[in-house]
Amino acid sequence: MPENMNLLRAFCGFFFIFWTAFNTALVDVVGSEQQIPLSVVKLWASAFGGEIKSIAAKYSGSQLLQKKYKEYEKDVAVEEIDGLQLVKKLAKNMEEMFHKKSEAVRRLVEAAEDAYLKHEFDADLQYEYFNAVLINERDEEGNYLELGKEFILVPNDHFNNLPVNISLSDVQVPTNMYNKDPAIVNGVYWSESLNKVFVDNFDRDPSLIWQYFGSAKGFFRQYPGIKWEPDENGVIAFDCRNRKWYIQAATSPKDVVILVDVSGSMKGLRLTIAKQTVSSILDTLGDDDFFNIIAYNEELHYVEPCLNGTLVQADRANKEHFREHLDKLFAKGIGMLDNALNEAFNMLNEFNHTGQGSICSQAIMLITDGAVDTYDTIFAKYNWPDRKVRIFTYLIGREAAFADNLKWMACANKGFFTQISTLADVQENVMEYLHVLSRPKVIDQEHDVVWTEAYIDSTLPQAQKLADDQGLVLMTTVAMPVFSKQNETRSKGILLGVVGTDVPVKELLKTIPKYKLGIHGYAFAITNNGYILTHPELRPLYEEGKKRRKPNYSSVDLSEVEWEDRDDVLRNAMVNRKTGKFSMEVKKTVDKGKRVLVMTNDYYYTDIKGTPFSLGVALSRGHGKYFFRGNVTVEEGLHDLEHPDVSLADEWSYCNTDLHPEHRQMTQLEAIKRYLTGKEPLLQCDKELIQEVLFDAVVSAPIEAYWTSLALNKSENSDKGVEVAFLGTRTGLSRINLFVGPEQLTNQDFLTAEDKENIFNADHFPLWYRRAAEQIPGSFVYSIPFSTETANKSNVVTASTAIQLLDDRKSPVVAAVGIQMKLEFFQRKFWTASRQCASLDGRCAISCDDETINCYLIDNNGFILVSEDYRQTGYFFGEVEGAVMNKLLTMGSFKRITLYDYQAMCRTNKESSDSAYSLLDPYNAFFAAVKWIMTELVLFLVEFNLCSWWHSDLTAKAQRLKQTLEPCDTEYPAFVSERTIKETTGNIACDDCFKSFVIQQIPSSNLFMVVVGNECFCDSIPPITMAPIEIRYNESLKCERLKSQKIRRRPESCHGFHPEENARECGGVSGLSAKPPFVLLPLLLTIFSR
Repeated sequence: MPENMNLLRAFCGFFFIFWTAFNTALVDVVGSEQQIPLSVVKLWASAFGGEIKSIAAKYSGSQLLQKKYKEYEKDVAVEEIDGLQLVKKLAKNMEEMFHKKSEAVRRLVEAAEDAYLKHEFDADLQYEYFNAVLINERDEEGNYLELGKEFILVPNDHFNNLPVNISLSDVQVPTNMYNKDPAIVNGVYWSESLNKVFVDNFDRDPSLIWQYFGSAKGFFRQYPGIKWEPDENGVIAFDCRNRKWYIQAATSPKDVVILVDVSGSMKGLRLTIAKQTVSSILDTLGDDDFFNIIAYNEELHYVEPCLNGTLVQADRANKEHFREHLDKLFAKGIGMLDNALNEAFNMLNEFNHTGQGSICSQAIMLITDGAVDTYDTIFAKYNWPDRKVRIFTYLIGREAAFADNLKWMACANKGFFTQISTLADVQENVMEYLHVLSRPKVIDQEHDVVWTEAYIDSTLPQAQKLADDQGLVLMTTVAMPVFSKQNETRSKGILLGVVGTDVPVKELLKTIPKYKLGIHGYAFAITNNGYILTHPELRPLYEEGKKRRKPNYSSVDLSEVEWEDRDDVLRNAMVNRKTGKFSMEVKKTVDKGKRVLVMTNDYYYTDIKGTPFSLGVALSRGHGKYFFRGNVTVEEGLHDLEHPDVSLADEWSYCNTDLHPEHRQMTQLEAIKRYLTGKEPLLQCDKELIQEVLFDAVVSAPIEAYWTSLALNKSENSDKGVEVAFLGTRTGLSRINLFVGPEQLTNQDFLTAEDKENIFNADHFPLWYRRAAEQIPGSFVYSIPFSTETANKSNVVTASTAIQLLDDRKSPVVAAVGIQMKLEFFQRKFWTASRQCASLDGRCAISCDDETINCYLIDNNGFILVSEDYRQTGYFFGEVEGAVMNKLLTMGSFKRITLYDYQAMCRTNKESSDSAYSLLDPYNAFFAAVKWIMTELVLFLVEFNLCSWWHSDLTAKAQRLKQTLEPCDTEYPAFVSERTIKETTGNIACDDCFKSFVIQQIPSSNLFMVVVGNECFCDSIPPITMAPIEIRYNESLKCERLKSQKIRRRPESCHGFHPEENARECGGVSGLSAKPPFVLLPLLLTIFSR
């Protein structure tokens, strides 16, 4: 028994030793995945945070500036901004500005109509005028060309330093028109009287820019006079009559159904001309118009089948969509026009009765090569006796057999008939219908003032000359029609043309006091159709080498930038010209769209009287709703404005230096000084803003001496790591101090005009200011600037902090200060801190130098500032450590925010359209014309087969894939840290191992230290990227989007009909018996003039 007991004790002892050893081994194995002690990482983070904040606070002077503002705390008055009163005041300012522009246009109208009334047409009139293309041109002998006399051009800063003549206008005539046509010469002669009014308008309102008169005959008189240059083919394609401002002023809103004959007889060049005619008609439709296109033979074919039986708004996107579908039309079968007319009338009646569309003019455009009947029974059923739907007929080809029927149809329905024989005839003949639609307005003598939506007109010479260095200019135009007042022509309703003046959108921003809107606040305006006139998020330009116009640029709806308002509450209230308030949480992107600020905005809105526009103001809650007023003497303020380190926001309007030519060379700072000293009594300045600028200048003045003392003490910054210190205040005042020579700056563009994101602009505060304002008071926000080119990685770090007047959220952020330092200097501080440990013997158990771990420094949006692999700087952390980022999202340390971009541009592979190509290529057009003329010589039946065969042979080329940029919608993520989570540890289960990590917030900053185990690879978990994903819509959704009609407000005036209208002026047949050589001549002239 004792022996058994001894055996049992021995066994138990052995088992205990074995179990202890096993457990120890097991603990070691598991412990190998937990080798990153949180306490050590916390020590590193604390050491680095303390060091870097000390440097940032010291060189920025943040504590000194905060102290100085605190000293004035009792002397300032903090006010809550009344958003409704603010938006009403801004709307009133804009109303006055718009009124001045419209009055200038009204004076031009009166002068033009009086001049025409006194003029008697002279078919033999000889008049030498200044032709904009020929001015200053000489022949080989050195003599001025005819119509090209000497025309003095001098660069003028008000007109972007373009060479202009501010004493005279000059005249542009389209290439396809004869310079000495009697109608043009007479029109140019009587419109010379506008020169005096152009100059007088400019004297009265020196902020005016281009003024012009677009004649119904086609010529374009522009002031100030400027030289026009043809394109590389010697052509100037500009025709004022197809500009939006002309069409909108000349006609009332309209509903249009276009009927295109695609029967077998339309094969070949006839169908090509028909398609071009449709395209030209679409060019004449604007955002207040509605349309659809039906192709017909023995059946009806909606060009867009989805839109069967309805009309759509004629915005740019819809028109381009239909143009793409035109290429799919082909000719075959027999034309059954009666079915098409019945469908068109039913559609227009239904649309009108349901209150949709323009509720004004209605028209049917018939494009065909013949009609076998007059279809009077159909017109009697739907259109007579009121004739509310006008019929415009376009006879394609030279055949006159069916001309009488088509002309009768037009004349019997208050329309117009025209014949189009060549591609060169298309545009001029399409324009005729506009003059018919303008008759009621002319007879009523209603000079409606029209304002266009924001647009970019790249065809004007001033736009082309500016495009290379400044980018194309976004503008709106105010225009009014010019009528004949002669009694004998009253019933004919003769439109003489349209006058207008441009208003750049940037001029609107000058009326908005940015300082009253706060750091994140902004103003915006929209049209009656909900399209944006101005908004800080509007991006009409994209960059690819240089700024260019977006292909197929179309107006942007407010719902596409304020997309969080899913129910369009804000948009619809503004479209309906209401006054009110609306609030919602918004996600505003900054820093090239890579970062997001989540905040709550209060929106205030009202209408701008006398215009189709509505104005809105967005104020962010918290500090954005408060404003304060300080008070110092003018003498104190002027003294401190004299400091060389002071600058003001160039795009803010402290004083209006545009009103008088002698003020235009002044900077805003110079203007303020001269205004305060009484040297320029004519200067108009914002007294309230200037008072606050003086206050900020006085309070921030001591920081200049502080920075200077730091710079003089070389030992304080011996390694030259900190290069720049800067501050900005809520009034747009800036101070900058360099700790190194200008040539030694790592980032030469920082705080210059080239660095738009980091300076005060008309519509936003600097990026470092905006981000600092959302950081916890007293802490710094650090970032590295993103580069647009991957090869040009940033090598600087910016740190900034906000200065608040009070210690609560109701305090306005009065200023922000910061520094910019070398990235290498910043990273060296990080690596030094990460080598510290609490061990008494100085031997650290773990260090960022160890190969078993990777150390990163990331910001609150997940971007890497420091990595052992320098190439990862600036990358999103999820791209490098996808598994860890995924875990951080799961644990709530970071959150993903889904964003949408409805103004994106996507690269797409597109098949090039050979049919379109054949129209543009002069050789193809020439051979097409020759083959068609030869075909015309053969028998009637053979004609269409040959034309079809030759034409298809010409255009049937191999399909080519071409990569193009196309407008698209995208969805993309942004990431932001959760402020309440300061530290986190975690393990990630990978394929056959566990990956451990620690994340620790850096005190008083927006930064996090992330330490990740390097021995376990999680290849099965993909990286997380921020790449945008194109939102693709299936056919059903595309159809719904096309059909969906957002709320819009119709123009207030409508002139669809007038009982005195003379409907007998309804077109004629010209050249029906012309021989082939005479038909060929205009074609060849057009081709070779390209």
